[in-house]
Formats: sequence, structure tokens, C-alpha cells
Amino acid sequence: MAKPNKRLPGRTVDVLCCRCGTRLFVYHKGGKGSLVKCFKERIAKDFTEKPCHCPGCGGQFARETLVRGTPAYKIIGGKAVAK
Repeated sequence: MAKPNKRLPGRTVDVLCCRCGTRLFVYHKGGKGSLVKCFKERIAKDFTEKPCHCPGCGGQFARETLVRGTPAYKIIGGKAVAK
């Protein structure tokens, strides 16, 4: 499997918690689809203290995993949204 492109996309999105609306991180997202996974190397600014947990409500919004050999967060359906 091919690794994700090293060149970061120009567009950034804010990733928010669906439960409380807290800002989780700023992410360099490519494409027009929904947010399914976030590669750790594409996170521009991280606001979480504990990985995969919201700093506002403490709920888990993702799981740490390897996607195509690269560390990533796999978003749990309906727990986080990109704005």
C-alpha cells in the first residue's frame, strides 16, 4: 500500500467534538469527503491533552491505529466533525 502524500494539502479544517463543540485540532485535509481518519503528521495544531479524548467533555472521539503503515486517528462515527 502507498503511504499518504508527504506534501500537505493547502486547506485546513477545524475538527470539533460533536458532544460539546470543543476544538480538538486543526488538520490539513485533502479531498471533499467526510472525516474518517486523521494522519498524525497532517495535524497542524493539537488541542487535546490525552490522545483521542476531548479536553472539554472527556469523551473518546477516535482510536489510534496504523493506516497504510502511518500512525493515524480513526474517527468514531458521529463523535467528531470537520468545519
